[in-house]
Amino acid sequence: MYDLTQFRKDLSCFDIVLTEQMEEQFLQYYELLVEWNGFMNLTAITDYDEVMKKHFVDSLSLVKAYDKIRREQICVIDIGTGAGFPGIPLKIAFPQIKLTLLDSLQKRIKFLGEVAEKLGLQEIELIHGRAEDFAKPSMKRGQYDLCVSRAVANLSTLSELCLPYVKEGGFFVSYKSEKILEEAEAAKNAIQILGGEIAEQNAFTLPDSDIYRNLFVIHKVKVTPKKYPRKAGLPAKEPLK
Repeated sequence: MYDLTQFRKDLSCFDIVLTEQMEEQFLQYYELLVEWNGFMNLTAITDYDEVMKKHFVDSLSLVKAYDKIRREQICVIDIGTGAGFPGIPLKIAFPQIKLTLLDSLQKRIKFLGEVAEKLGLQEIELIHGRAEDFAKPSMKRGQYDLCVSRAVANLSTLSELCLPYVKEGGFFVSYKSEKILEEAEAAKNAIQILGGEIAEQNAFTLPDSDIYRNLFVIHKVKVTPKKYPRKAGLPAKEPLK
């Protein structure tokens, strides 16, 4: 039997209250994560309390920077989703969103398919591929109100991979675990080239912890030039300056 006391307390700091069904889905998700992690590398964190805080609560901390996800039926894409963070926790807590999960590893997509099926998640799309390849006009370019990513890359690279997917007027939120003032300053010009502008930087620690988090919010103010993102690998190898 799992103790949900701390999880509920943590989420109350974000004014999030889950239904019994949602709590059950989070527990199923945790069990599937640990089970599949036994034969493939999904996460280095498998302890129950740590997963609840460092993966689930962390994913849902998005509400500090993008509150409308609570109410609106928006289209969300999670780029480089890995084991499904932050996308799956957001979908469980806010089931009205339409979610796309994109990852370059087929076996991770297979795991996410199992999660979606077992948890009974609706309006969820899984894409196996690189972010550079699916941002073409004939595919997913400019289709999303919100793009989120917890992927490990510098902000300039992430902006090139993510902003092409966002509609004008939409947002890209990058989850960071460190202070990124210098990184943000270095990415400012790249973000502008890609049609974005820095809206806010939301720094905080996760509830009842010293775990530092930074949500970096970029507003899509104009269309991303057609030449971006560049071909696969280049945004990481040669970030825009």
